[in-house]
Amino acid sequence: MGVGKGTVARALVKSSDYFAIDTDDLIESMDNRKVKTIFKEDGEAYFRTLEKRCANWLEENVDNTIISTGGGFFKQENIHKIGKVIYLESSFEGILNRINTAPNAKAKLKKRPLLKDLKIARNLYDQRIKDYKKVSDVTICVENRKMKDIIKDILGNI
Repeated sequence: MGVGKGTVARALVKSSDYFAIDTDDLIESMDNRKVKTIFKEDGEAYFRTLEKRCANWLEENVDNTIISTGGGFFKQENIHKIGKVIYLESSFEGILNRINTAPNAKAKLKKRPLLKDLKIARNLYDQRIKDYKKVSDVTICVENRKMKDIIKDILGNI
């Protein structure tokens, strides 16, 4: 969360012939509510059910596309059937710095309710980091790097 998945996906589209899809956008369209509202009104379990439907749809219907996922999407059983998994690696501090120094920092923080409690967010980061590395086909360090270098690394691996 906050590592720049959407930003990197948009930059990849500009630098290649790929299209991009964001799973959170798809889920919001499926349920006609914002992710934040889904979590607030129906909880994480319901959101994960929507995420599974999204993963199944992607597997059946999408090829040669950059897919920017939510932070928990890596748990989908069919993730490797959907495509190559690229882990954008950054330290927790690097992620916080990226969000807090963005021109629209307040909006970015508001969109990420899990960052309201930094201790909980840090624990989630620590829990997921090993799993991200385990499930990924490619790891790309994004911390303190120029976008053109990140894009070059990704395109060289796909």
